[in-house]
Amino acid sequence: MERREFIKELVIGGVAIGLSPHLLAQSSYPELAVVTGESPEKITRGAVELLGGMKRFIGRGDKVIIKPNIGWDRTPDMAACTNPEIVKTVVTLALEAGAREVIVLDHTINQPKRCYIRSGIQAAAQSAGARVLLPDDQRLKKVNIKGDWLKEWEVFVDFLEADKIINLPATKVHSLSRVTLGMKNWLGAVGGSRNQLHQRIDEAMVDLAAFFKPAITILDSYRILFRNGPQGGRISDTKLMKTVVAGTDQVAIDAYGATFFDFKPQDLRFLQLASTRGLGKLDLEKVKIEKRTV
Repeated sequence: MERREFIKELVIGGVAIGLSPHLLAQSSYPELAVVTGESPEKITRGAVELLGGMKRFIGRGDKVIIKPNIGWDRTPDMAACTNPEIVKTVVTLALEAGAREVIVLDHTINQPKRCYIRSGIQAAAQSAGARVLLPDDQRLKKVNIKGDWLKEWEVFVDFLEADKIINLPATKVHSLSRVTLGMKNWLGAVGGSRNQLHQRIDEAMVDLAAFFKPAITILDSYRILFRNGPQGGRISDTKLMKTVVAGTDQVAIDAYGATFFDFKPQDLRFLQLASTRGLGKLDLEKVKIEKRTV
């Protein structure tokens, strides 16, 4: 039976016994969608479709901000930044879902203009209709993070003003946190001293993940950086996985992403902390995962 027919039958049967059609439809979707294929656009669209489509996450008239990783002055084949074709596709999907505006923003490590241009993300996002913003310290506002460790910190107001946030990280190893995936990506949504955050990187990552609460996370694992992360510099440091992982559970997504490097999710401290705080599921055997090749 096709998915749509199955959902229809499920909803009809559920209504007959007094259950909400909305709740039934939601429960029919996987918690994680893992899609593999040759085309970055097709696997991104495929993953979002498995989750119910972008309209499930973005409403008509929403102001949406997309947070890719644009941290490094690297070309796409170096896998230090999010794949520009995937960024373009997510912008397109958000606008197709009815977003009134889509903004793309990251707080880079290297010089912002060079990162935005050399990564290919600026041109790709603009071609799809996004407004691409360079990080501006005048747009920072100190807010109460309400974290276990991070109490107050400067956040770019663009994230505070958005109706919905889409997290769009790359998949890389990292010298401090061992991996940089979805939760680590939030360090590019804030200002201040990264060195201070790095002193207790695991706690900082989890506090920021709890604060931002993305509508959906789409993990770019098309080409991963498995060595010399987080900036790499050689194609030999990368590996083609041709995969996108999408979902709303930040812990489960990062747990799945960690397996690309043969890490056990339970051995990563930030995932242990996030799971303890109730931010998501750490045990992938308890996660409803649907895989597909397109």
